[in-house]
Amino acid sequence: MAEGIRIGVDVGGTFTDLVAWDPAGRMESCKVPTTPANPAEGVLHGIATLAPRTGAWASLAHGTTMVTNAIVERRGAPVGYITTRGFRDVLEIGRMSRLHLYRLDLPAKPEPLVPRRLRREITERVGPDGTVLTRLHLEELPAIVEDFKREGIESVAVCLLHSYASPAHEQALRMALEAHFPYVSISSEINAEFREYERGCTTALNASVMPLAARYLDDLVQRASGKPLHLLHSAGGMMSVEAAKERPLSMAMSGPAGGVAAAAHTSRALGLTRALAFDMGGTTTDVCLIADGVPETAGQRKLGDYPARLPMIAVESIGAGGGSIARVEPTGALKVGPRSAGAVPGPACYGQGGAEPTVSDANLLLGYLNSERIYGGSIRLDPARAESAIGPLAARFGFSLIEAAHGVVEVANANMLRALRLVSVQRGYDLRDFALIAYGGAGPLHAGALARQAGISSVIVPAHSGAFSALGCLVSPLRYDTVQTHRSRLETWDAKVVEERFSALEAQCLRPLLDEGHAVERIVLLRSLDLRYVGQNYELEIGFVPGGPGALRAAFEKRHRQLYGYATGENVECVNLRVTARAAEEPPPMPAPPSGTSAAATGSHRAYFPETGAVEMLRYDRASLPPGHLVEGPAMVEDDWSTTIVYPGMRCVADRLGNLVIEAGAPA
Repeated sequence: MAEGIRIGVDVGGTFTDLVAWDPAGRMESCKVPTTPANPAEGVLHGIATLAPRTGAWASLAHGTTMVTNAIVERRGAPVGYITTRGFRDVLEIGRMSRLHLYRLDLPAKPEPLVPRRLRREITERVGPDGTVLTRLHLEELPAIVEDFKREGIESVAVCLLHSYASPAHEQALRMALEAHFPYVSISSEINAEFREYERGCTTALNASVMPLAARYLDDLVQRASGKPLHLLHSAGGMMSVEAAKERPLSMAMSGPAGGVAAAAHTSRALGLTRALAFDMGGTTTDVCLIADGVPETAGQRKLGDYPARLPMIAVESIGAGGGSIARVEPTGALKVGPRSAGAVPGPACYGQGGAEPTVSDANLLLGYLNSERIYGGSIRLDPARAESAIGPLAARFGFSLIEAAHGVVEVANANMLRALRLVSVQRGYDLRDFALIAYGGAGPLHAGALARQAGISSVIVPAHSGAFSALGCLVSPLRYDTVQTHRSRLETWDAKVVEERFSALEAQCLRPLLDEGHAVERIVLLRSLDLRYVGQNYELEIGFVPGGPGALRAAFEKRHRQLYGYATGENVECVNLRVTARAAEEPPPMPAPPSGTSAAATGSHRAYFPETGAVEMLRYDRASLPPGHLVEGPAMVEDDWSTTIVYPGMRCVADRLGNLVIEAGAPA
């Protein structure tokens, strides 16, 4: 490969995926086992594995699930928490939210992120307009510092009341605390928005993962020997190591964000107006809406039962994957997921100790997986073990093995179909306008059936789908986001004040890009606002449009009608201003894999489809298919890490970029 090789890395829970891309557009990829004790070891092992084919590398773009896993598994560092006097228990009180008013058996609230003995108050008070009502009593800080040191605290979170409106007190505390603790996180820099509980949780989460992220990144930087290194963040852009160390919470959800970024790039390359990213793995399925090549984002989601307010790709995750376990509910209904067999022991058919029935076992019995192949170079599927796992379900319902397996797959598909509708229909879109971009180990297996049920006419199984999230790191631009609460009704809109605040936010986002040598004229700045009807609890993010408050109101009501079917004549208010800055450099075009030369089937076996019954299904090697060759369903197209099913009545062709394009047709 040529010089200037860029390497994309996605560190997952089981495998670390790597993609090497040179300026000529050639690509090499590999998977190596993740090394949880020291993830940098796995990354370097993967780079060494690629080296004989690629030569020396020039830069590294990196995504990881490390932060998300640490939060979910409660492996973050203990945090000392400082807040305004009288507000020590905000993290404990939380936000009142009942899933169902009449259910008394709901699980108890999660334990607060920071135990009460590690939460401290300091005398100060700022009003919601930024007015200082009580000065900051810094003389109270030494006693707090001593308490934290006795507890062995190395990371401190500071969240003062209304600091989004005036951060001076938090900044003074940070300067004083940095002399005693290596890690300090202040809310006005992490999430400068109103709502104290969510802002406090976000700041505490960030502080808890700062030591873990810093140690990992320092190790990786040292081993990279000064070569450029960037990290993928949850909004689908890249950031510097320095930014990642200050705000490591931004790396949460960067794994799914990488896949969505690659799906968005594929969408743009194919000129798709509407697309749905569909990533089905072993444990979860992640879906995201892509409109005009741009993934939808959200300002908040839950991580490990706690709210995190940072810009994130709007991925909807459900507990449906190849390892999802099927069981019979006390009501007699068949349930699939969210519990999973995981990587260990895995589905029964893997022969690694699993015994419970899973989606993969059902797919194998239906003939949608090939028992003659070795998946991933090490896994051979065992139909006898799958039969033993599915057998008790079949007996419970009085079904044959095939009927029970089909029931498991249908229930799993129904769960995933709800997720697809959640990110599209419930946001005001028509599923029939979309193409489905399917990747992940099991995504191409189920995509055709889901498309037919949803009325989606086209399924795209992208090239390089086995390392799709790593590829996403290479097509994601440098991007920084910031937000600032600004409360104002549109009828009293002060354009001068809004312009001054937007300009300040833009300067904040521009700084890291300019520091890395990007010319200001090559940086794209995007403004948006959070608007709502006065008195509403939640708001909608609306792109800024010129024309004053009238134009903003029209844009807000258009979006409100799309989502909820109506708009009113009530007053509208702004609550937050947002700015995104990204480098304008376009990534190189998606490299095509080597063209196949053989359209011959590699074999066949029996498979069951409800519309045909048991039929003989041809198998094809994906790498061998020449562009333009038509494959009629039912058929199976196999590669090293995934299987694509072309269902009866569907047609599949490999395009010039190596994508498999399936014509799903009208819904059955």
